[in-house]
Amino acid sequence: MRKDFLSYNPPSIGEAERSAVLETLQTPWVSTGPKTKAFEAELQAYLQAPAVVALNSCTAGLHVALLALGVGPGDEVIVPAMTFCATANVVEHVGARPVLVDVCPDSLTLSPEAVEAAITPRTKVLLPVHYAGHPVQLDELDSLAARHGLVILEDAAHAIATRYKGRLVGSRSNLTAFSFYATKNLTTVEGGCLTGDPSLVEKARIIGHHGMNRDAWKRFDRSGSWYYEVVLPGFKYNMTDVQAAIGLVQLQRLPSFQQRRREVVGRYEQAFRNLGALELPVELPWAESSWHLYVVRLRKEALRIDRNAFIEELKARNIGTSVHYLPVHMHPFYRDRYGYRPEDCPVAADAFDRMLSLPLHPGLCDEDVDDIVEAVTEVVHHHRR
Repeated sequence: MRKDFLSYNPPSIGEAERSAVLETLQTPWVSTGPKTKAFEAELQAYLQAPAVVALNSCTAGLHVALLALGVGPGDEVIVPAMTFCATANVVEHVGARPVLVDVCPDSLTLSPEAVEAAITPRTKVLLPVHYAGHPVQLDELDSLAARHGLVILEDAAHAIATRYKGRLVGSRSNLTAFSFYATKNLTTVEGGCLTGDPSLVEKARIIGHHGMNRDAWKRFDRSGSWYYEVVLPGFKYNMTDVQAAIGLVQLQRLPSFQQRRREVVGRYEQAFRNLGALELPVELPWAESSWHLYVVRLRKEALRIDRNAFIEELKARNIGTSVHYLPVHMHPFYRDRYGYRPEDCPVAADAFDRMLSLPLHPGLCDEDVDDIVEAVTEVVHHHRR
């Protein structure tokens, strides 16, 4: 057994990131400035996106996207039940109703069949989530959106390196929000961005910077002007140059990060595929997952303990884990406000009851992976029916 506790998912920040921050702190720009602009340009080139605005979170990106799309009271937005609460919360923030629907049994991404059944005359936006880094079925959702006159807004918080049928998520013209939170594949500690059609991204940029007109951030620069105008009541969602400095380094390291994630996933697959008691995550033939999460589901018929006890057994062996997520329709706010029951989204509810996320990040060495595999295997064998 390990002697020290293995944290679930610490950020991969090194000397290059620390040096970039110190260098930025020695310049006149620490808030939104040239580093942020450079980060936006590098992201746009990497993602092959039509346009990019850097923000202080993915939640901010989703919020300003909904506002830019004109979503408001009386509108409905279809959201998967299996996601972090922020995906639904932003719909509430604009006064619309999040309609929570079930997910696919294999990938746990938004089910096109469930979406079709939930569309009403009030539906305005489909808000799919690339859960754990696996892409949603975009072709099927595009078809539904076209047929019903809907807009797609992608939650790509887990999906900075995800590809759908060979194309990077974030390269399409519809708005797509990314997260650069501390645990993400690419981090700026806190942060995010929004990609998509340039006119919508520019509107989102203004909404996310107090509603101030274009390039107001330059007002303290030699080339700028003190004069600006507020064209709408916006929010304080801009990214700082300190964050962007980290992001620029992380973006250069992303290919090596992704290679290591896939190596760890390969070792998990080899170790667990014949274990019998675990349902392993999938990567469907048309998908290239970013492998943000490695979510296994326990097969209850094979074990004498439940998910919570399994997690405690791993913790006792110094292995940290997490759970992603309590489905949104089971949170008290959404349950009580809209009358949802667990069985309203049975796939999500069942998955939650059986799931846990194993450590998956570039900082895992081979010995760490061996310790995880040994601990999981030991718990399974000890508690097998």
